[in-house]
Amino acid sequence: MFSSALKSFQSNINSNYTVATAASARAGPWKIYDAKKKSTGGRKWSAGVTQHSNALDLEKGVFTSGSSEKIASSLERSAKQSRRKKGSSYQSAMSMLNFYENRAGKNLSKRQKAPLEKAKNKLRKLFGKAEK
Repeated sequence: MFSSALKSFQSNINSNYTVATAASARAGPWKIYDAKKKSTGGRKWSAGVTQHSNALDLEKGVFTSGSSEKIASSLERSAKQSRRKKGSSYQSAMSMLNFYENRAGKNLSKRQKAPLEKAKNKLRKLFGKAEK
């Protein structure tokens, strides 16, 4: 019963992984093969979101300006002008700032991260929210 079901089982593992031709180990009746995930070959999906966001029209280089005032005022302006956002202007601006910070992640130095953190407080102030 189980063997007939196993014979009809098909896997598409080769579409996402490069699988070694020789087994690297055995575990009882099973053969274990080494596999490596294939590269997607393109840019990261997050780069496309940053460039082609459907919520905000961002100024070019807004996050790399180094000035928390410029970052906050640019995000505020973009969020208030946008007609495609789903939430409030404040939510859209803060979401885009958090998105950039989270996606850049480990690649941001403390010197690059500091203005982004300050920009969050400046955004809160611009939208009349309590600072943290």
